[in-house]
Amino acid sequence: MDGVLLVDKPAGPTSHDVVAQVRRALPRGTRAGHAGTLDPFATGLLLVLVGRATRAQRWLMAQDKEYVARARFGWLSSTGDPEGELVETGRIPAEPLRLPTGVLRQRPPAYSAIKLGGRRAYALARAGEEVDLPEREVVVHRFERLGADEFLIRCSSGTYVRSLIADLGDAYCTALRRTAIGPFRVEEAGDEPIALGEALARVLPVVDVGADAGRRIGHGQRVSIAALPAGGEEHVLVRDPAGPVCVAHPQEGGVLKPVVGFRG
Repeated sequence: MDGVLLVDKPAGPTSHDVVAQVRRALPRGTRAGHAGTLDPFATGLLLVLVGRATRAQRWLMAQDKEYVARARFGWLSSTGDPEGELVETGRIPAEPLRLPTGVLRQRPPAYSAIKLGGRRAYALARAGEEVDLPEREVVVHRFERLGADEFLIRCSSGTYVRSLIADLGDAYCTALRRTAIGPFRVEEAGDEPIALGEALARVLPVVDVGADAGRRIGHGQRVSIAALPAGGEEHVLVRDPAGPVCVAHPQEGGVLKPVVGFRG
């Protein structure tokens, strides 16, 4: 029961609703979570983590995201989407539109799930309280126009696509579909989860060790290997003949320090 389920979320339910539905179909006590929230109005790929895969959430959440967004020009929305208060301005952004890429400074919208003092920003905003969220750096790898009001965006984790659309001018996001998370694509969505080892091997370099080293690192001990993967990666997936053992941090001298284990 340890794996990653690729779900094509419909519009309406929250990401928590989708996880709850999956959890009800699992044996009692099985853990489940997700790797990246989708707003209720949004559709597309949601990674639902089952069993020990919940321990790998941080590495799956860190993957770049790809979206197809639809914009409505000449209008403003208090939330940046169809669920907010809508105001028609009639102001249409001048052509050609500027579609910024690279490292950007972005202020998360007040209606976001970021916590302030233990409360979600959107809850504070809906209660009429002032919400002041600090800017953050995000990376937009692709921002392409697919049609008059449709855009393809590939960006780093934590990027607010609603804000990218609003920044085009008087506009808000009428539809948003997540088509990919890192190497996972919405076309793969189905009822069978991807095994934990296979899923992590898509996003992390793999180090294969023997059974004895696997046993030791699985019990929290550091182990030495002949050679570390090239590239200076911060984390690697360690496997032994029985499957995934842990995520480890490579250190000098060919030493692997376990970070998160999948045994026991």
